[in-house]
Amino acid sequence: MLILAATPIGNLSDASPRLVEHLERCEFIAAEDTRSLLNLVHGLGIRHNAKLFSLHEHNESDRLTQLVEIASTSDVLVVSDAGMPTVSDPGFLLVRACVEAGVTVTIIPGPSAVLAALAVSGLPTDRFTFEGFLPRKGGDRRKAFTALAGETRTMVFFESPHRILESLEDAASVLGVDRQATVSRELTKKFEHTERGTLGELIEWAKSEPKGEMVIVIAGAVAREVDAGSLVQQVLAMAALGTGLKQAVAEIASANGVSKSELYSLALEARKQDPR
Repeated sequence: MLILAATPIGNLSDASPRLVEHLERCEFIAAEDTRSLLNLVHGLGIRHNAKLFSLHEHNESDRLTQLVEIASTSDVLVVSDAGMPTVSDPGFLLVRACVEAGVTVTIIPGPSAVLAALAVSGLPTDRFTFEGFLPRKGGDRRKAFTALAGETRTMVFFESPHRILESLEDAASVLGVDRQATVSRELTKKFEHTERGTLGELIEWAKSEPKGEMVIVIAGAVAREVDAGSLVQQVLAMAALGTGLKQAVAEIASANGVSKSELYSLALEARKQDPR
């Protein structure tokens, strides 16, 4: 079978007994970085006799046939550098290939930076969305935040320390400086810290150039009743002043957290009925 195993995200004491057992006994281990795996094994004070395979974003597609074939007759343990494989880490393509081939896929649960940051954020946890790593380029980041402007669930993002300030500034430019958020860094490690406040306050904090891997948690938009007729009139008013209909729809829909396609259809219908 294929066994996905969560590894510590910082504190080695978070390694589960099941993880240790499988690291010791499995004959085949696929790791995001075999050097990181060897460091983990050494840190846990255990030995392994497994044949190691590297499994990362650049070679996962090429490894599928070989690993699926092995997993059809033997256990294959899959680990990433930290946390759960497949969650912003390699492994998804292999899981899908194993499922399609009828190979059993199972899990050894454990540490998760997503859930850890969400849990300590103090923001609503009943409904949330994980958006993975933010885009590297500012324009793409702002587009990503714009697409989430109407999202009412708490949002979780990964970010690197050298882009944290720019990402918070982009979030504030789209979502507003008063939106509540947190940034967690060095989770489970000695200098673990979670900074809480508005996006505006977090921007000031980020100017101190904090170090470590970051997890941003942002409160969702406040749900509100939307008057579709009023929004259509706003779109038509913008269009009458020279803004393209699609652009007007995009701006009004984004600002109010409604579907662009639905608002566009309503605006077209309204324009047909009153061509002025």
